[in-house]
Amino acid sequence: MLTLTFLLVGFRNHQWLKETQFPQKYRQLYAVVAEYGTRLYDYQARMRMPRGQLELLKKESQALENNFREILLLIEQMDLLRALLRDMKDGADHDSGSRPGDVTQDQNGAEVPEEEMFTLVNYVLKKLREDQVQMADYALKSAGASIVESETSESYTNNNTKLYWHGIGLLNHEMPPDIILQPDVHPGKCWAFPGSQGHILIRLARKIIPMSVTMEHISEKVSPSRNTSSAPKEFSVHGLMKRCEGEEIFLGQFVYNKTETTIQTFDLQHEISESLLCVRLKILSNWGHPNYTCLYRFRVHGIPRDHT
Repeated sequence: MLTLTFLLVGFRNHQWLKETQFPQKYRQLYAVVAEYGTRLYDYQARMRMPRGQLELLKKESQALENNFREILLLIEQMDLLRALLRDMKDGADHDSGSRPGDVTQDQNGAEVPEEEMFTLVNYVLKKLREDQVQMADYALKSAGASIVESETSESYTNNNTKLYWHGIGLLNHEMPPDIILQPDVHPGKCWAFPGSQGHILIRLARKIIPMSVTMEHISEKVSPSRNTSSAPKEFSVHGLMKRCEGEEIFLGQFVYNKTETTIQTFDLQHEISESLLCVRLKILSNWGHPNYTCLYRFRVHGIPRDHT
């Protein structure tokens, strides 16, 4: 009975409070207190956000920043292509007169034959797709070359590139060593090893008498950090005669100059008369990065055994 009495009194008081008309200033004060109470609750909820979600938000922010940099890079490349087209068009106009047919206009309003513009664009696309080295690459993965990982330095481990789920690290995004045997050379698509010295053993697509090698890296202009200190500097090349084992034959030591063209070819200093199947690349130093060295692409050129 006592409990029932308290419930009845509480209900009547509640009805009275509900029906009572509070002054305007008290209602405003109540609204302000309620608003700040809601903000405080939201802030506490964000403070209680799991660590995994915070890491995910951080990674999404980094991804957006990288995408923005890529967009800026594409815009810069498009501007360079437009300038190249204008220069080549001016040269074509100077060397040959205009021919009858349909005409179009460039950005400056000058009329250019449509057929000539198509020819110009196709020429530029051909040059962009053309291999600058113009020599067969016997260290190309798609041709059958591979990496002997048991005879290759360990890859550099970077926890910042790890994929997290609820705070638990699951996958690493480090590139494998055979990325250097592929033609896709874009920022970040490189094999990294710790420090400034490392080695990698390549099983070529076929036996050859090696004649030269090509080292490729990205330029500072396309690097998101505008820094290529992780590029290799001094390196040496060695050949292995039998089944990628045994005594090594010194073929040459070279310096990759990161201030010159991104693709640099080096003639071997020690020529051999016998064909070999495996080549070891030794990186002796880099351009100053204290933590790791990045290799983008390495090629091996020579004469196949059946052509000797």
